[in-house]
Amino acid sequence: MKRIISFIVTVLVLTGIMVVTSPGLVKDVRLGLDLKGGFEILYEAEPLTEGQQVTPESLQETAKSLQKRADALGTTEPEITPEGANRIRLKVPGVANEEEIRQTMKEPANLTFRSNDGCKEGEEEFCKIELRGDDFVENGASAGVGNLNEPIVSIQVKDKAKFADITKRLLNKQLAIYLDDTLLSAPTVQAVLTDGNATITGSESREEAQQLRDTINLGALPLKLTEKYSQSVGATLGMESLTKTLQAGLIASLLILVFMVGIYRIPGLVASFALILHTWLLILIFVLADFTLTLPGIAAFILGIGMAVDANIITFERIREEMRSGKSINSSVISGGKSSFRTIMDSQITTIIVASVMFAFGTGAVKGFAIVLILEILVSIATNVYFSRFLLNLLVKIGWASKPGQFGVKESDIRAL
Repeated sequence: MKRIISFIVTVLVLTGIMVVTSPGLVKDVRLGLDLKGGFEILYEAEPLTEGQQVTPESLQETAKSLQKRADALGTTEPEITPEGANRIRLKVPGVANEEEIRQTMKEPANLTFRSNDGCKEGEEEFCKIELRGDDFVENGASAGVGNLNEPIVSIQVKDKAKFADITKRLLNKQLAIYLDDTLLSAPTVQAVLTDGNATITGSESREEAQQLRDTINLGALPLKLTEKYSQSVGATLGMESLTKTLQAGLIASLLILVFMVGIYRIPGLVASFALILHTWLLILIFVLADFTLTLPGIAAFILGIGMAVDANIITFERIREEMRSGKSINSSVISGGKSSFRTIMDSQITTIIVASVMFAFGTGAVKGFAIVLILEILVSIATNVYFSRFLLNLLVKIGWASKPGQFGVKESDIRAL
């Protein structure tokens, strides 16, 4: 009786949880650019100055700066990912104005404050770089109105001593603000500033002051970025890809379930329930871990279901072989499960090793495919190896799976010991 209650409670509770939570989980899955539509850019990073190198740290810092810019734009969950030794991939789903994204993400590549201090005759004006965009406090610039109702921009620097030295040396001289090689403003230093705060005047309008404020807040990228590749995926095309992929996956899954039940009977029903649980757990992991689902991810998703089915088929075929040799149902289930375990685990571990290599050396979509495949295998081991065997053993001990025909084995195929 305890086993019957354990089986019924396990199945009903899990079924209830899946039925109640599945609609919300599916809705909360974050879709990638290829499914939702959006804009993608691949940048190649180069040093800003001679002698500088592109290091993993500088590449990561540049990616963080791009992330802040994307967040400032209010875009929907952008993805900025360093790739290889000198590349950064930007994905922004649901983009309405691609040109604005492109300009804002890249244009403030080198924000500098320059002076004429030490410039030799014949050199260009404002040849000496005094401050870079990353010398300012993040989001420390603000636009407002001065005492004479003129537009002003207030700024804060990180190193107060450095700023005090600069303002002392450039007192009554110009400190020009450049965006790349474009002069934005050239205010005159009117006082020695020791508290790290300064006010920039000279903007002709509030809009110009606000634009200067935003530029300073965006700061300088640690590396120079060159756009190497870009693509735009329309929302309609993305949704069509998602719909067709899901349709193909559902049809394939239904055919698999019908096949499993038709060939293996009760074990097939157990495997079908384990596969449904397997899929639900993967969706739950995607939502909790805030993973992004892409077309390669869906491909790995469906491939993992096929591998989970293989694990069940190997187990059930071994069980049927034991039954045909004349063993009892209980002995066949135990022996078949043990003999198939090593084969299944060897296959799964080998695939994990391959996927790990793909993740370590791959980029972009390859990494996404690999991580989903690894998750698939780990969840499959838990559900389609251990959990399905737990349920099948319960059914055998209860007596609800006590005949060879319930395993798809004909009485005429059973040999006498």
